[in-house]
Amino acid sequence: MYFPKETKAVMGHTRMTTQGSEKYNYNNHPFEGHCGTEAFALAHNGVLYNDAELQKKYCLPKTAIETDSYVAVQLLEQENRLNAKSIKKMAELVEGSFVFTILRNDNTLFLVRGNNPLTLYHFPKLGIYVYASTKGILDNALQKVNLSDRCYEVDVSEGEIVEITPDGKLSRNAFTMQDYIHTMYNPYNWNHVDWYESDEQEELLLEYCSMFGVPEEDVYLLLDYGYAPDEIEELLMDAEAMEEAKTLLQCEA
Repeated sequence: MYFPKETKAVMGHTRMTTQGSEKYNYNNHPFEGHCGTEAFALAHNGVLYNDAELQKKYCLPKTAIETDSYVAVQLLEQENRLNAKSIKKMAELVEGSFVFTILRNDNTLFLVRGNNPLTLYHFPKLGIYVYASTKGILDNALQKVNLSDRCYEVDVSEGEIVEITPDGKLSRNAFTMQDYIHTMYNPYNWNHVDWYESDEQEELLLEYCSMFGVPEEDVYLLLDYGYAPDEIEELLMDAEAMEEAKTLLQCEA
C-alpha cells in the first residue's frame, strides 16, 4: 500500500455487518462527509438504535446507504464546523453502542468513546498515535509490523472526545451519553441481559466474538471444555485471560 509523503493520519475499519449489505461498498466505513468547508471521514464501531428516528426528526436526506452509522455523518453535516462542539452535539443525540473515529481533512483526529472498547497508544519517540478497538487486536497488529519502540497507553474514558492535532497535541472534551434500553444485540452490555436460553447465548457469543478479535474456533474450544457462556463472555473482554485459557486447554489436550 502506498501513502503520499505528506500523509500524517490514516484511518481503517473492519466491518461486521449489522445493517446494510457489505457487498455494496457505499454501506462500508469509513464514510465521507462535509461540514461547512471541511471534509471528514467517519468510522463507527457498535450499533445505533435510533437512526430512523433521527432521520425523521431532523429531516435528514434519504440516500442509498443502509448502514445505521451513516446517521452520525448526516448529523455532523448539519453543522457549520467540525470540531469538538459539533461532535459532542452528535454524540449526545445517538442511542446505542459506539466508538466514533473522525478524521478531518487537516489531519486532525477525533476519538469519540461511548460504551464500546477503545485502546490508544502513544509512541513519543516516533511521534505517532495508534488505536484499535481492543488491546489484544492492537498488540497483535503492532507485533506483525515490528513496531517495538517504547509506548504508553492513553486512557480514554466513556463519554470523552479526544482530539489529536497533526502536530501531536492532545486535548479532551466530555459529552453525556443517552440512556437507552440494553438489548442482546449490544455485546458490550451482556451483563444487563436476562438470559433464558443457553443456546441463544452461545449463538450470540459466536456471532459477536469477532468484534473482540476472537475467532469462532476459540469459542467452540471453550464450550467443548465446559466453559459456561458467562465465563466466555468475561474472557472476550480480557484478551490476556483468553490467551491464558486457550494455552491451558491446548496443554491438556
